[in-house]
Amino acid sequence: MASRDRISIADDEVLKRTIMRRRQPGTLDKSVDLGLVLKEIIQWADRFVPSEAGSVLLDDPILKIDSVRKGRLYFAACFGEQSDALVGSSISDSEGIAGQTYHGGQPYISEDVSRDHRFLDRIDRETTYQTRSIICAPIKINNSIIGIIELVNRRDRDNFDHNDLLLLEIFAGYTGQLMEKSLAAREFEELSQSDNLTGLYNDRHFFKKLREVVEEAAANDGDASLLFFDLDRFKEINDTHGHVAGSRVLSEIGFILREVFLYTSAIMARYGGDEYAVILPGKATEEALSQAEKLRSAIEGFTFLKDPGRMGEPALNISGIITASVGVASFKMNVEHGRSAEMLAEALLKASDLAMYQSKNSGRNKVTAFDKKV
Repeated sequence: MASRDRISIADDEVLKRTIMRRRQPGTLDKSVDLGLVLKEIIQWADRFVPSEAGSVLLDDPILKIDSVRKGRLYFAACFGEQSDALVGSSISDSEGIAGQTYHGGQPYISEDVSRDHRFLDRIDRETTYQTRSIICAPIKINNSIIGIIELVNRRDRDNFDHNDLLLLEIFAGYTGQLMEKSLAAREFEELSQSDNLTGLYNDRHFFKKLREVVEEAAANDGDASLLFFDLDRFKEINDTHGHVAGSRVLSEIGFILREVFLYTSAIMARYGGDEYAVILPGKATEEALSQAEKLRSAIEGFTFLKDPGRMGEPALNISGIITASVGVASFKMNVEHGRSAEMLAEALLKASDLAMYQSKNSGRNKVTAFDKKV
């Protein structure tokens, strides 16, 4: 059986990238840890079909729905020799046996990989591992494939057989259910902290996080920046298409924020109405301005409501209307120090808010850095 010291789990950034999936919250134990769940999955897979190595690969849901960029499968959990070298890395979701299983949605067996043109030998070359045989099955949540589970080199004999494949297929179904419960549990845990329209942090939890960030910056002579933005011409959407369409636009702003800041330590919140805030821990003004411009450009170029709504609302393909006026302030440059953490947080928020109004009043669809101290 796969022992705990042979199991490698991807770090938090990789797991965050692969679990951005909205599920309905349930009344589950909110203490579920996805890393521990993945360890359990790997251990039980090895119990079902004893193997020398194995992996759970999960897709990137942001790339999955992007028609331009190619999708990826991330090694979220691995066991066996060279597992440390694999975990956290990724392959194209159209690559090798894993890619075929992911796209085809059917379990697959390669009894002898040396005779299988689908086998991706690049990983063996990079890790100096020798693969003889592979079985692979898709992991599904609500009939949507989110990744695959694969086992490598049957223990106690040369190759896997079709009975092994059948057992793995059964286990993959269990894995999907366990993953779904884990994701739902995470959402349940964060529900009280989140805005129910966008899934971002709500204003109350946002200010708590802002206070923590500036307190740490003050204690360590560090920095932090805050982006505060308001949507331009948002009222036109409500007036022309109705408040349901407006709510859908606000929700899609949450999607844009996640995409722009997914690989960063940013803390994102819907502050209220059509106002949003992004905390950038450790970032000074210059880098914050770069991130703010990336966000402004993404919103300007986005086509909103391209797809019908969940309740049958029509696709509207709104472009060229919604833009953002963004204000940027940083802790070191714009805040007078020597006050309580709460007062420091309020000052940083005030500075970014004032900068946002400067963007709004000077023509909208701009990024402005605050140039004073408060």
